[in-house]
Amino acid sequence: MLTTARALALEHFQWIGGHADVWAIFRDARALATVVAGLVEPFRDEQITAVCGIESRGFLLGGAAAVELGVGFVPIRKGEGLFPGDKVVRQSSPDYRRLRHTLRLQRSSLGPEDRVLLVDDWIETGSQAAAVKSMVEECGSTWVGCSVIVDQLTGAPRNPLGAIRGLLTAQELPPCES
Repeated sequence: MLTTARALALEHFQWIGGHADVWAIFRDARALATVVAGLVEPFRDEQITAVCGIESRGFLLGGAAAVELGVGFVPIRKGEGLFPGDKVVRQSSPDYRRLRHTLRLQRSSLGPEDRVLLVDDWIETGSQAAAVKSMVEECGSTWVGCSVIVDQLTGAPRNPLGAIRGLLTAQELPPCES
């Protein structure tokens, strides 16, 4: 399954104006189902009870991963959009564009019995994943790890994030032609 998920992720990946684009995966039902199954496969035996996803591609991938695992989905909102109830809020460290993001999680979404997986399209600096891990732990939940389509994270930020599984590494992508 993982080999097919990797192959389909690569087949649907492209560079547009120097920016990585994985949106074509979402348009192809077979690719989407296979990629989502590949994202959750390394974590199937981890007793996951909730999947988090960061707005926007993380909402789509995380929601689909939650359905694949038969568990609930917990959205992580960016910015100031409507999001009722008491929230856990974190400001991320600067990302690859040197932007800081305000991330919000509804406090009532997680509790001490939860084992949480973060699913997203890409991890480069780990800044947003680290903020989500901190929010999950503030809710008393157990952070299990992170699953992404493209893993570009290197060095020291990897260690505190625990298990990180990527279908691809950035080095496996075709060269960017901007």
